[in-house]
Amino acid sequence: MEEQRPLRVAVIGAGPAGIYAADILSKNHPTATVDVFDRLPTPYGLIRYGVAPDHPRIKEIINALHKVLDNPRIRFIGNVDYGVDVKLEELRPFYDALIFATGADKDRVLHIPGVDLPGSFGAADFVSWYDGHPDVPREWPLTATKVAVIGAGNVAVDVARVLAKTADELLETEIPDNVYQGLLASPVTDVHLFSRRGPAQVKFTPMELRELDHSPNVDVIVHPEGIEFDEGSLEEMRKTRHVKMCVDILQNWAMRDPREDRKRRLHLHFLQAPAEILGDPETGVTGLRTETQELTGDGNVRGTGEFTDWDVQAVYRAIGYLSRPLADLPFDTRNGTVPHDAGRVLDIDGNHIPGVYVTGWIKRGPVGLIGHTKGDANETVQSLLADELPEATQRDADAVVEYLSRKGVRHTSWAGWQLLDAHEIGLGEPHGRKRIKVVPREEMITLSGH
Repeated sequence: MEEQRPLRVAVIGAGPAGIYAADILSKNHPTATVDVFDRLPTPYGLIRYGVAPDHPRIKEIINALHKVLDNPRIRFIGNVDYGVDVKLEELRPFYDALIFATGADKDRVLHIPGVDLPGSFGAADFVSWYDGHPDVPREWPLTATKVAVIGAGNVAVDVARVLAKTADELLETEIPDNVYQGLLASPVTDVHLFSRRGPAQVKFTPMELRELDHSPNVDVIVHPEGIEFDEGSLEEMRKTRHVKMCVDILQNWAMRDPREDRKRRLHLHFLQAPAEILGDPETGVTGLRTETQELTGDGNVRGTGEFTDWDVQAVYRAIGYLSRPLADLPFDTRNGTVPHDAGRVLDIDGNHIPGVYVTGWIKRGPVGLIGHTKGDANETVQSLLADELPEATQRDADAVVEYLSRKGVRHTSWAGWQLLDAHEIGLGEPHGRKRIKVVPREEMITLSGH
């Protein structure tokens, strides 16, 4: 059996996709060492900054990712912004291969009039705010009493739930104090979630849907006029168990009486497509205009020409995420992905760029659940291991860290993260909470020991 040469790989992105890739690579190559970079000072990406704080079961994935980063052959290097602090040709001398796992953190554009009005927000920015992302403002304008959320996926459900809940219900989570204070001052009474298609075409999971109804302060109201099915809907319900489960939940909610004792209401509307965000630049959002849709027999919809204006003072757009282009890599702007063949990055002529790979949402787009990234990462790693790779000229593992230091890049480490982790847990203990997130980037870096 031919002996494998020592392999040095950089992974750009310390979310689940990047960490899974590092783990699979270390298990499939006996001498591989992996540096996992992230532009944030902290690891875990989407799990720390993209999952709603009241999803503790999903956040338990962190425990598995923590074990991976404890591997002595895997090193975390944070606060390094690829394309700003360091570029592809700067990293190449230190590594035999690079895997990009940078995910998706931009909002997909909604092309309707009024989308740029004050009070019209992208869901990605709001999620980053309530998750304590260090790159968003500390304050959020929660001044509306009636709010619209556009979308039919898990992010839309998360945003609607967080907007509708009282701040005290989230105190048992790890939300930062600024988020708690912002939600505490919110005057919201009604949150309306609008889905363009019918209940059999929604993209949220049964677990996410059920969690809408867990708050003792929020009455979830399903408006029955949108509960319609065609042959395509019925077929989807017959063949897909989770679709049937979601439909059953929604039908049960549509038939129950309002719960007058609850001070906030979360309305679910189906077959309503956003047509225009109403208002002006001076007053901001004053309403949302939707067009009623009808099912076409195959599960798709078409407009009826019937419009409704809804009295809301803020609109949150949750119609999907989009990845950002990466410096020195080709990019498909339509799909928001890097062109590839089984994870191998392709140049403009369709040729594999030697030693450069992708995995996760930057590879396949922002679809699927977190667990799907394992199979994705496995495909990319198998491609990498099958290829003849250019050999790094700088074999010393510390050389890249020294290079970053010479450039004045204040990087963080795994040991530094553990210090910050312990500090956040310590902040929560006097208040009976598991942890309280630190938000400012400079404070994170200082607490990390750099």
